[in-house]
Amino acid sequence: MSTPSDQKAQQILEALGGQGNVVDLEPCITRLRVEVTDPQLVDEARLKATGAFGVVRSGRVVQVIVGPEADNLAAELDGLR
Repeated sequence: MSTPSDQKAQQILEALGGQGNVVDLEPCITRLRVEVTDPQLVDEARLKATGAFGVVRSGRVVQVIVGPEADNLAAELDGLR
């Protein structure tokens, strides 16, 4: 049985373009810092629909602002990759 945290992590991964699009992922205090292969596959509206407070892009790096749950979500996302 999946938890709400598992479901949220899965939704975030899908919004980032799927596991094949994620090169690297690390938590940074209140953000998930993600390097992606193709930034055009990232769906900001879907990320915000998961509860993200915002999305910051810089080239192939996408920062998803998720608040204090960043560490837990990063661990969940690592488990999905």
